Amino acid sequence: MKITGVELRRIAMPLVAPFRTSFGTETSRDVLLVRVVTPDAEGWGECVAMSEPLYSSEYVEGAAEVIRRFLLPALPKTLDVHDVGRALEPIKGHRMAKAALETAVLDAQLRAAGESFGRFLGAARPRVPCGVSVGIMDSVPQLLDAVGGYLEEGYVRIKLKIEPGWDVEPVRAVRERFGDDVLLQVDANAAYSLTDARRLARLDAFDLLLIEQPLANDDLVQHAKLATQLKTPICLDESIESAEHAAAAIALGSCSIVNIKPGRIGGYLEARRIHDLCRANGIAVWCGGMLETGLGRAANVALAALPGFTLPGDTSGSRRYYATDITEPFELVDGHLEVPAGPGLGVEPIPSVLDEVTTSTEWITL
Repeated sequence: MKITGVELRRIAMPLVAPFRTSFGTETSRDVLLVRVVTPDAEGWGECVAMSEPLYSSEYVEGAAEVIRRFLLPALPKTLDVHDVGRALEPIKGHRMAKAALETAVLDAQLRAAGESFGRFLGAARPRVPCGVSVGIMDSVPQLLDAVGGYLEEGYVRIKLKIEPGWDVEPVRAVRERFGDDVLLQVDANAAYSLTDARRLARLDAFDLLLIEQPLANDDLVQHAKLATQLKTPICLDESIESAEHAAAAIALGSCSIVNIKPGRIGGYLEARRIHDLCRANGIAVWCGGMLETGLGRAANVALAALPGFTLPGDTSGSRRYYATDITEPFELVDGHLEVPAGPGLGVEPIPSVLDEVTTSTEWITL
């Protein structure tokens, strides 16, 4: 396959409600889309970097720059998707930028071949169960109203964002209001240290599925120590940037569950490698989300259909975050989303909607 050109497109996507985590509050998403054009097909990739380097060291403007200056010039003149990772390997880091480019190449390749993402990755089921991530709220009553609404919509699992000062009591309130049958987990986004172990152990009383990324992203050893002090399983998110990181975490006993976010780890080929590694070692995995549009959501839903994804992911319906998506919206049915079956991602941007939210475009001829 030969790439004739690449479009870098920035879009502004307002959120239906502010989304607060331990590292900040988002009210809109500045999204970088990558469109790869070949003589046979074109493909789309979505970069999940945030506007500022808070979740990770990457940010949208930096991702666009590294794609423009370094990633595109590194690609061979003819390639398939497996060549992308090899060509980009000498460039350190920038996994979100690499993932967006690799995904666009894969989408173009699969559209030309008439093959779906799900089939290519090895999806084992036609639909996936969906959880929802609930941000930090101004009050417990507001949180309870939000959780109640999501349960009424049919979400099969609730994830609560937590931070010091917003942890035990909100979780207790949700358990008391909605009972023990609700699948419930928490996500700290690295907001705690090992000195908080006794406080985090108080969450053991609420029969949680897991506590996600309680400690710093670069500290697998401390997570292993914390795991011996909690009954609640530890899940790692930001700590896992590659299959090598996952292997180290498993060997150290740092976690018993892994959240696989394709954008964070460099793309869907690496995501499948981590899935295979975890499955071989009895480690449960689930698919996390980064407030993706329908383009990124389509790929995540396909990934979440692989056999090792035994826990509901953050693959929410479109309206969880956006009043209008740039693709046909993903609609929850009985707590599940259908895996797109069409070629490539199986979804297309709606031109009129895409034009309305676009803030800039750049065409790069290769």
